[in-house]
Amino acid sequence: MTTILPKPRRARTAVSEPPVQPDASSQLSDNDMYDRMVSAILDHRLPPGTKLVEDKLAAAFGVSRTRVRPVLVRLANEQVVTLTPNRGASIAQPTPQEALEVFEARRLLEPRLVELFIANATDADIAALRTCIDDEEAARASGDMRRAIRLSGDFHLHIAQAAGHQTLGRILRELVSRTSLILMTYSPSHAREREEATACGCREHRALIDAIRLRDAKEAARRMLDHLARIETQLEFTPPADDAPDLVELLGT
Repeated sequence: MTTILPKPRRARTAVSEPPVQPDASSQLSDNDMYDRMVSAILDHRLPPGTKLVEDKLAAAFGVSRTRVRPVLVRLANEQVVTLTPNRGASIAQPTPQEALEVFEARRLLEPRLVELFIANATDADIAALRTCIDDEEAARASGDMRRAIRLSGDFHLHIAQAAGHQTLGRILRELVSRTSLILMTYSPSHAREREEATACGCREHRALIDAIRLRDAKEAARRMLDHLARIETQLEFTPPADDAPDLVELLGT
């Protein structure tokens, strides 16, 4: 008698959904991703120490993780992002020494840039500076200090752009990004002092425009130096003292 053995069952292959690929036609370029992150830093939406998780960035930009990494490396080379082995990326936290070095570098660069601006600027360029200051003052009046600081940086970047010196302009863009982190970290702790500092910045920008309008390069360079020095003196490198703990609340039953 012949015994018929059942046919062995074929193992079923697990069916999985294919990974969803971002639409290549709608993907952001590396420069687009870089600009978005720099804008978020200048707007104070990414404060120092913020963790930059690659998966979340990739999801936000609609790209793969491998597309995000070169952007983080670029920002790290500009000292805007810190890359730590086994811990990933985070927004840089400038030290007091780094803050002083950034302002020293700006004092070296920006008097020359404003001189070049005066040599090359059109009436439209000067009008754009006035508009930037008007917007900055409006932001301060409404209490939007993030926007005010962003517009203050834009004022300096516009001078650099119209100056026509690409190398110095690129360096200044990095320094302005780092300055935003410095201001987030070391700005005056009291709201009233912060408002006064921003108001002074607007007045100094208008004084600078007066010298620019007269095409007085020497005076404009001097006012630029005074402006940067005043911002630096407003920084608070000593952390505020913590209030003494309430012992009754801390130790009472």
